[in-house]
Amino acid sequence: MYAFDIERPTTIADAVAALKADEAQPLSGGQTLIPTLKARLAAPSKLISLSGISDMIGLSDEGGALRIGGATKHDTVAKEAGATHPGLAGLAARIGDPAVRHRGTIGGSIANNDPAACYPSAALAHGATIVTDRRDIAADDFFTGLFDTALEDGEIVTAVRFPRPEASNYQKFEQPASRFAMVGVFVAKFADGVRVAVTGAGEDGVFRWTEAETALSSSFTPGAVEGLSVSADGLISDLHGSAAYRAHLIKVMTKRAVAAAE
Repeated sequence: MYAFDIERPTTIADAVAALKADEAQPLSGGQTLIPTLKARLAAPSKLISLSGISDMIGLSDEGGALRIGGATKHDTVAKEAGATHPGLAGLAARIGDPAVRHRGTIGGSIANNDPAACYPSAALAHGATIVTDRRDIAADDFFTGLFDTALEDGEIVTAVRFPRPEASNYQKFEQPASRFAMVGVFVAKFADGVRVAVTGAGEDGVFRWTEAETALSSSFTPGAVEGLSVSADGLISDLHGSAAYRAHLIKVMTKRAVAAAE
């Protein structure tokens, strides 16, 4: 590591002001940023911790939707979201290991948009709204590419609003060493249709499987996707699995998620 300054604001306004300093960078749970600093892949002169901002912590009902503060830990989501969003709670319970779940935050995960992270699939499948200190951004517009989002410089994810689905589930085929998703599929059924989001497989990050959405909106059963196939074009191919293997897993995980949805 190297020397840097750290500030611990207690309000969103103070955090936004602190981020205007030269080379300042926000620090949420630190599960990605700290290893990056250790590897000297980034060297900000100042970190602005978001962990002490009470307005960004916790779960609440907001017009029938579940509002989760951006600094809320994965473990909290796993324990408290199950009554209304069992699929989301189940996803949070399987992120990393206990140490990661007690430090990592939903806002940090979504802002980082790792192509194998779990939360982006939940946000996209729910049609969630990402709330920042400046605006509301629909999940469909938020995730713009590999480690890339619609966030502007100094913009903070303060909360995420998840509409309540009629049924939902997340299925993850884990890379056993990292526990990241080789393929993760989140299925969410709403009155006006079904949304299916895939993480871990796309070269451009999280994406929706629209063909499955159409089929499942007509018949919410595992058999509805039986006759579908996923193109391997644009999917990740690496030492853990080929693009064709990931394409196969997307279909398998989707069928399992539909079967387990509640």
